Amino acid sequence: MPDDDLNLQWRNAISRPVDIEPFRPPSSTVSLEVAASSICGKLRANNSDHYLAIRLGRMQETLLSSLRPADLPPRFEEFGYALLVADGLGDGCSGARASRVALSALAHLAIRYGRWNVRVDADTIAEITEQGAFLYRRVHDAVLEASRSDERLADMATSLSAMYVAGADLFFANIGHSKGFLFRDGGLFQLTTDHTIDRQKRDAAGQPLFGDTRTDFAHVVTKFVGGDPDLDVAIEHVDLLTGDRLVLCTNGLTDVVSLDEIAATLSLQRRPQDDCQRLIELATGLRAADDVTVIVADYQLLY
Repeated sequence: MPDDDLNLQWRNAISRPVDIEPFRPPSSTVSLEVAASSICGKLRANNSDHYLAIRLGRMQETLLSSLRPADLPPRFEEFGYALLVADGLGDGCSGARASRVALSALAHLAIRYGRWNVRVDADTIAEITEQGAFLYRRVHDAVLEASRSDERLADMATSLSAMYVAGADLFFANIGHSKGFLFRDGGLFQLTTDHTIDRQKRDAAGQPLFGDTRTDFAHVVTKFVGGDPDLDVAIEHVDLLTGDRLVLCTNGLTDVVSLDEIAATLSLQRRPQDDCQRLIELATGLRAADDVTVIVADYQLLY
């Protein structure tokens, strides 16, 4: 073979683009469209509910390189999503303060500890669960600390429901009587467990309680953020499918709007903002006595 042909083959070999298959973990292909709304109940002077949605991410971007652009990956980003609702308990403004402190503390803690996992596998499930429980305890401590700042806030406490979406996985937890739902294929499934006398069917004697214990067991909260110093929270986990809808709400919604009505609203598959507003309107039309807060999120895994 002539030298020119050999040289051409050699140049082709060394100039060939590096053949590396792009890596796209589920955390880089998740789309979560989120909407939220909150109103003050007709018997309330102040709205004691608060909500929070956070996107947590990692990224890689090439700034300078002697390599050709074809040899390098494009800008890469991957995300996880945290959704939370807090329903302040008690009379006056202490409940509003408690729910505000809880969510503010969590938003700052996520930055401080910054060890969130956005890729889920057999090894990281345990880490995510452990970190979720750790964050709940730290939020609990923050509310307890805030309650000591003023004797008028001594009884401040809050319910706290949370969801964390990472790739195709959903982690969820609840303390109190707010609720988390998964809407899939026309069915509405409650994920969280209420901590009330009515739900747990157990004697709450000797524990701090909220509500009228003589008549209203459905609203007597037996477990809450800001109560027992040794807070214990269960972090649970399910797999998500494209098209799933996630709902977090305070009990102000489910007190007056039935689960069938909520499911019927979600089944229309409008945008989350539209369905969120519709659920609020249903509660308003029924003159909800309690504050009402709703988060609706549409999950898509893009391949």
